[in-house]
Amino acid sequence: MSDRAAAWLRFSLAPGIPVAAAHYAAAHPDGLEALIDAGRGALLAAGIPAEAAGLLTGPAPDWLPAALDWLEIPGHDLLTFADPDYPPLLRRAPDAPAALFLRGNRALLGEPHFAIVGSRNPTPQGAENAHAFARHLAGCGLVICSGLAAGIDAAAHRGALAAGAPTTAVLGCGPDRAYPAENAQLAQRIVANGLIVSEYLPGTRPLKQNFPRRNRIISGLGLGVLVVEAARRSGSLITARLAGDQGREVFAIPGSIHNPLARGCHALIRQGAVLVETADDILGEIGPLAGLSMTAAEPAAGPSRPAPAPDGDYGKLLAALAHDPCGVDGLAARTGLTAAEVSSMMLILELQGAVESLPGGRYARKPERS
Repeated sequence: MSDRAAAWLRFSLAPGIPVAAAHYAAAHPDGLEALIDAGRGALLAAGIPAEAAGLLTGPAPDWLPAALDWLEIPGHDLLTFADPDYPPLLRRAPDAPAALFLRGNRALLGEPHFAIVGSRNPTPQGAENAHAFARHLAGCGLVICSGLAAGIDAAAHRGALAAGAPTTAVLGCGPDRAYPAENAQLAQRIVANGLIVSEYLPGTRPLKQNFPRRNRIISGLGLGVLVVEAARRSGSLITARLAGDQGREVFAIPGSIHNPLARGCHALIRQGAVLVETADDILGEIGPLAGLSMTAAEPAAGPSRPAPAPDGDYGKLLAALAHDPCGVDGLAARTGLTAAEVSSMMLILELQGAVESLPGGRYARKPERS
C-alpha cells in the first residue's frame, strides 16, 4: 500500500499531468510504480510533461512521509484513478483528480450522489429550503454532496443527516481540517455518518484558489446540482457551469426579484437550468437514472403546521407583506397603520411563526407547510 500510495500521491500532485495520462497510468498492467520505475522516457511516452516526469523520477518530496503517515490512521484512505471503485461519473470528467484523500465510509462513493450548493450568507428561507430539499432527497436515496461551507452547504449536509442518511463533503483544504471552523462539529458528524473528500494534502490551509477547483469534484460526483441561492458572481455558479460542462442536469430555485441572492438562480434558469419548486421536480428528472423512489423515507424537513391565519389588522398586515421582504415603513404605507403599530404587530406575528425578521429591518412571510 505504501509504495502504491506514494506513487499515486506524487503523480496526482505533479504539475500539468493531463487526465489522459492518468487513464494510461491506471491501465498499466504492472501499475503506476512500474511505469515510474521504467524511467523518464516511458513517462514522456505516456503523455506526462517533462517537468512532472522529472519530479516523479527524482527524490521523494518532503511532504510524502507525513501524507503516508496520515493514511495509516484508521478511517483514513486514498482513492486513486486505478481503483475499481473510483466513481465512474467523476472519472469521465475532463480534469478528474488522480487521487483523493478520504475520511469515513468509502463505500458511499458507489451510491448515487446529488449536489446542493449556494450562498455562504443565505436568507433564513434559503437555508430552510436547502435543509428541506436535502432531507427529502436523502430520504429518497440520494447521497447529498456539498462543500461544507457556511450557509447553504452546511444546511444541505444537516438536512441529509436529519433524514438519517449519509452525506459527502468535498473540502477546499486538507482532509484533516474543517473550514470554516464553526463547522468542525458538523464535519465530525459527516465522518461518522458519511464521507469527507479532499484532493489536498493533510494540513493544507483553506486557500482561496482551492475552492473553485474543488467545485469540479462536487459536480462530478453527482447526477445533478441544485443551486438554492446565489448572487450573480458566486462560486455556486462555477459549480453549476462545471456541472453543465460535465453533462449533468442543473436545477435552480427561483426567488424574489428584490433578493440579490436570487439573481444567480434566475440567470441559470434563463440559461436553461430546470426551475425547481419541489423536490419532486428533481426526482422526476434524475430519479429514473438512479432507480429512486419518488417518496421519501421520512417527510421533508420544515416547521410544523402554522397557527390559523390571523384576521383583522393582523390579517391585513400579513396580506400586505405578500411574499417579498418589506420594511416597517413600507408596510405602514400599504396598510394605513402607524409605524409603531406595524412594529408591535410584526413582533407578535414573528412569535407566532408567521413571519421572520431579516437584516435591514425587513420582514418576510414564512411559507405554510402541511
